[in-house]
Amino acid sequence: MRELEQHQTHGEQLQRDVLRHLLTTARNTEYGRQHGFATIKGYDDFVKLNPVNTYEELKGAIDRMRHGEHDVLWPGRVKWYAKSSGTTNDKSKFIPVSSEGLQKIHYAGGYDSVALYLRNNPQSRLFDGRALILGGSHAPNYNLPGSLVGDLSAILIENINPLANMVRVPKKQTALLSDFELKRDRIAREAMTKNVTNISGVPSWMLSVLNRMMELTGKSHLEEVWPNLEVFFHGGVAFTPYRKQYEQLITSPHMHYMETYNASEGFFGLQDDPSDKAMMLMLDYGVFYEFEDLSGNTGTDGAIVPLWGVEKDKNYAMLISTSCGLWRYKIGDTIRFTSTNPYKFVISGRTKSFINAFGEELIVDNAEQGLAYACEQTGAEVLEYTAAPVFMDAHAKCRHQWLIEFSKSPSDLAQFATLLDRRLQQLNSDYEAKRYKDITLQHLEIVTAREGLFNDWLKLRGKLGGQHKVPRLSNDRKQIEELLRLNEK
Repeated sequence: MRELEQHQTHGEQLQRDVLRHLLTTARNTEYGRQHGFATIKGYDDFVKLNPVNTYEELKGAIDRMRHGEHDVLWPGRVKWYAKSSGTTNDKSKFIPVSSEGLQKIHYAGGYDSVALYLRNNPQSRLFDGRALILGGSHAPNYNLPGSLVGDLSAILIENINPLANMVRVPKKQTALLSDFELKRDRIAREAMTKNVTNISGVPSWMLSVLNRMMELTGKSHLEEVWPNLEVFFHGGVAFTPYRKQYEQLITSPHMHYMETYNASEGFFGLQDDPSDKAMMLMLDYGVFYEFEDLSGNTGTDGAIVPLWGVEKDKNYAMLISTSCGLWRYKIGDTIRFTSTNPYKFVISGRTKSFINAFGEELIVDNAEQGLAYACEQTGAEVLEYTAAPVFMDAHAKCRHQWLIEFSKSPSDLAQFATLLDRRLQQLNSDYEAKRYKDITLQHLEIVTAREGLFNDWLKLRGKLGGQHKVPRLSNDRKQIEELLRLNEK
């Protein structure tokens, strides 16, 4: 906690120290030599000598690393690769996870999340029981000895301190199963007889496991199975659509929820204050941050600033340089700072997950808030959703089409659609302008998805379970058309 207190007062210095460490450590790598790491005196030099990268620019080097080459993007041989599909790209990305990155980024985030939780809850009995940690699966990487590729969560479980296995469930071979439906059943059976005090994972997949356990035990509420459960460390997708379902499943007044921002590329944020949904940006993990000012124009190029150049309430795309060998890498997420002392933020969406077919600039943050409002007003509950534009129908009408799987349907779907549309106009002035008198953009349309549609779609794509998630907003109709066809079967 003493180290974490430095985030309050020394944020800029922490980040300058991280950049210096990264450049010094990697200066003799192939990338470091090509980009003058040894000559760089500070941030301005770093920017002049190093281009902004997407995965496409780095994937050739990463593939050589996967084949066993040393000292390419990071010193030595990197043995682990987190497989990520992103949210709008079908192609898999393979994110290097170095030994230093594993310990000083990913595991460091786990340690700090526990430290912050215990600070906020000094009466906690977290360590009296076990942790249910939900993870994905991994496979050999090009059949190289000791080299693995798979979900980040599986890499973390594979390399965890053996002592931790004494206080976690399920057993390792169950946690790493690739068949999610089989895994879900086995996890539920193994965990239902244990004294579980804390759970960690992606909200959608964890809910699936917990519902299976309810079926097996015949209980109505989770505290009947785990009376000492006290906290859910969650991340990966927005919690808002799932909160009400968790509160119905877990009725204990002593239950806590803590959001984490951990991605394949790094561990970036922790919710340090339970009363504030914003997260604290983690500044000393071997991740150097930069931020591209989107100025309200989703996906457009803008000025790039370091941490000490950001302003509150602006939408930024995040760039990272890390001890896993990513350099000025555009991660694809957008964030908005709510405070700069300390640096706290909320995730506002994805650079590629938005709808801007008619100049409406709708981002995920708008969608989440709009759905939360419509649910609150109607008593409905949303399980999964996606949305895309209808560019022009037979009557020359343009609109947004939402495909929503409800866990509790609204009694009046038209009213729900109107409330959602109205709230989006309140949240987004561009959307409001395009909706003016239905001239450019007509009233949104909601199609109700059958039960299990999104899980069936993920299963067909080999992405059921783990850290895979449903893309929320898309600027084209490819994925929603696939889902609509599947919805008719």
